[in-house]
Amino acid sequence: MPAIDQQQILQALSTVQEPDLKKDLVTLGMIRDIAISDAGDVSFSVVLTTPACPLKEEIKTACINAVKAGVPGVGTIRVNLEAKVTSGSSCSHGHEPGDGHSHDNGHQCSSGQCGGHDKPLQGVKNIIAVASGKGGVGKSTLAVNLAVSLAESGAKVGLIDADLYGPSIPTMFGLHSEKPEMSGKKIRPLEKFGVKLMSIGFLIETDTAVIWRGPMASSAIKQFITDVDWGELDYLVFDLPPGTGDIQLTLVQTIPVTGALIVTTPQDVALADVSKAVSMFGKVGVPILGLVENMSWYELPDGSRDYIFGQKGGERFAKAQGLSFLGAIPIERGVGEGSDSGMPYVLGKPESTSAKALKGVAMETARRISITNASCRDENTGCGSGCGCGNDETV
Repeated sequence: MPAIDQQQILQALSTVQEPDLKKDLVTLGMIRDIAISDAGDVSFSVVLTTPACPLKEEIKTACINAVKAGVPGVGTIRVNLEAKVTSGSSCSHGHEPGDGHSHDNGHQCSSGQCGGHDKPLQGVKNIIAVASGKGGVGKSTLAVNLAVSLAESGAKVGLIDADLYGPSIPTMFGLHSEKPEMSGKKIRPLEKFGVKLMSIGFLIETDTAVIWRGPMASSAIKQFITDVDWGELDYLVFDLPPGTGDIQLTLVQTIPVTGALIVTTPQDVALADVSKAVSMFGKVGVPILGLVENMSWYELPDGSRDYIFGQKGGERFAKAQGLSFLGAIPIERGVGEGSDSGMPYVLGKPESTSAKALKGVAMETARRISITNASCRDENTGCGSGCGCGNDETV
């Protein structure tokens, strides 16, 4: 039996395309650490840009099938899936930060989003703003389950409760009396379920109202960014207050936001306010990763669905606005109960319909971040998109 060499393996894998970009894995630099035993067994690594890549099993299966078909006499094939999360500040087109320039794909860099600036969060690769046009749509529930799902996938995750007037993160994580400690001159965030956490609710008494004007609220958000020891993170999630006020503007003016996730419910009154949020992020040059429709339906005992707030309003809105629709999450009593008890639903009831929908949104968000990062990199890097591109040297 002729010996198998690495070139044969690479040639076989060059027939496997990255699902988003439609370029092969070898060209994209995704294949690493090829090893071949004397018996013809083969192992290699595929480097993804996020451990939460929703296409990883599809990529793994395609690699195994390609090597089986393309390499005569091959024995056991072992594929190791690794991840190296790309950075949201990897734009390197030679523009000045915040000059509002646009790339060929229509993406306009926000203030500080391009490389070459001294950003406050040096160790944070991606910043996700979870926003809504109005309150009561489940934005905080989505932010919590998003952060926990990303952490569960193996990513390093932080979550900032930026809703200073109605902080909910302490309750949703069951941290009612814990207080952050100091680490030198910085605050050490609390941590639970693998997520680093900061909220004004950790610093004040539960029944104390925050009665601040805009400048004080903006100053507090800046302190959460600059005075907290976040360390190295793949994703930092901001749970924003509803609307388009001072806190939202402070965020996008202070740090490079990778993208915004918009949460809505199906009815027209919610979608009217969503339009304002979409408009705001567009004006400040922050890409919108997609829209999530919460409270989409209630499942009746016989399995039928009751669309309490209307059907597919969010999906239609996303299509009309040219936004990605990341998923629909049904109403389920346990979601609210989990939030009240401090147990995120994706952990408490992982096999439920709502938990699977929430996890799906998290996986798709990670994928969209990879696409956004790749679209804002120099075309000469040879990588253009998708959660499989492994040759980003900025991470």
